[in-house]
Amino acid sequence: MGTIWFALVAVMLTAYVILDGFDIGAGILHLLVARTDDERRLVLRSIGPVWDGNEVWLLSAGGTLYFAFPLLYASSFSGFYLPLTMVLWLLILRAIGIEFRVHLENSVWKSFFDGAFALSSILLAIFFGAALGNVIRGVPLDADHNFFLALWTNWNVGPDPGILDWYTVICGVVALVTLAIHGAHYVALKTEGQLSERAAGFARRLWPALILLTLVSLVATLFVRKSVLDNYTAYPLLFVVPVAVVGALTWMFLAAQRNDFKQAFLASSVYIAAMLVGAAAALYPTMLPATTAPENSITIQNAAAGDYSLRWGLAWWSLGMLIALGYFVFVYRTFKGKVTLEGGEHGY
Repeated sequence: MGTIWFALVAVMLTAYVILDGFDIGAGILHLLVARTDDERRLVLRSIGPVWDGNEVWLLSAGGTLYFAFPLLYASSFSGFYLPLTMVLWLLILRAIGIEFRVHLENSVWKSFFDGAFALSSILLAIFFGAALGNVIRGVPLDADHNFFLALWTNWNVGPDPGILDWYTVICGVVALVTLAIHGAHYVALKTEGQLSERAAGFARRLWPALILLTLVSLVATLFVRKSVLDNYTAYPLLFVVPVAVVGALTWMFLAAQRNDFKQAFLASSVYIAAMLVGAAAALYPTMLPATTAPENSITIQNAAAGDYSLRWGLAWWSLGMLIALGYFVFVYRTFKGKVTLEGGEHGY
């Protein structure tokens, strides 16, 4: 049951990164590709009906983590208290940036909240990538599974790491470029004319950087944690994951060359999923590695709730997911197609 719940948490986090990822990506690029107020309104309208619903996946993943792996939840939420607080404020700032710009017809007012939306989106992407880097690198867990990390220390990977070091910054930059491309594909798909063309061009220009960063992050990960390949050598079937990463990058390039934005968006979604699944497969059964003493690591075995709770929880989780999936299918089907300035959806 622990393995099943490990997979379910990974799936929910992947769903969050894919869905809210294009919202964040739209925020990263909207000041770069949208040159007029009308074009910025179109970018906001492209995500307007869905962005707040997409964030539910993050809350659901946190709740699932609390239920299935309470030790991991308690340890990580206390040790990562500072960055989690910063992420919370960035999520609030992003929501304020989206919703407040429409309350006054004033260029200074709108520019301020457009800037808040862009800045919070950029920092969220970096922090989410750095968070994954911290999990892969590990943290200084003691025998009671407690730890504390400063925002940064000496920027080196070692016995006294910070939230930010050279490795986690690389992970943050990978996340920033990935979500920017993902968001550009979505904006290109949902808009028309010059705005769509500029978004597509933005994604095409970033594609070589994504390839380079993917390779750099792989080499850096092997340097930081040599054991990441252990599961791959033990279970060769897992090598389908890096093949999927290469396939998604190729698919992304070919789709972009044909201006097939739907295929490009699906390709960037597959790339995100493959990268996250690859990280989860490399760590399994460890959920939070210890940098000082490996025996202090938090694993599925020592973090999972009781088997009885997990079995009954799976039934209720399945019911809840059916309702949530039904809602998402309804919303995305209702708001499918290109966005325009006609009407007054969400006031944007």
